[in-house]
Amino acid sequence: MSEAGAVSAGKPSVKRAESLSLQVQEIAAPILKSHGLELVEAVCVGQGPRAVIRVFIDKPGGITLTDCEQAHRSLSPALDVIDPFPHAYTLEVSSPGLDRPLKGPQDYRRLMGQPVTLKLREPIQAQWRVAGTVMEVTDEAVTLALRQKKATETIRIEFDQIALARRKVEFSK
Repeated sequence: MSEAGAVSAGKPSVKRAESLSLQVQEIAAPILKSHGLELVEAVCVGQGPRAVIRVFIDKPGGITLTDCEQAHRSLSPALDVIDPFPHAYTLEVSSPGLDRPLKGPQDYRRLMGQPVTLKLREPIQAQWRVAGTVMEVTDEAVTLALRQKKATETIRIEFDQIALARRKVEFSK
């Protein structure tokens, strides 16, 4: 029950929160897809009547307030049916933001031709951080074009080598 629905007494475990998040994702993804929206992530946080289900959505061209409202109106009754909490909770639907961490190949594909920054698990060419333009994405790796002093170099980086990745947000002057 969004804004009115109830976890057992005590502190919910991390496993319980992850299980709830997966359950919400399974329900939310097809509903959002029917509206032309993509589920980026669903997270369950808090406990008791302060529990919050956060659903992050995206679509080509970006998310509008109307998209968030439409998603909320569609998801709320569907979540009430599964009743994830035995108490009230809050449903929040929003855009994940420009500089959110990139989680999988679909996030990199969405940024094709755009700049990203990567923090690596092990250095490549003595560099722990790499910034470049997304040129190609497979299910295993991303290929970036790196601007060197006078030339452009391409580098393929396996996803398991990446500790953290974000879109490089540049503001024009």
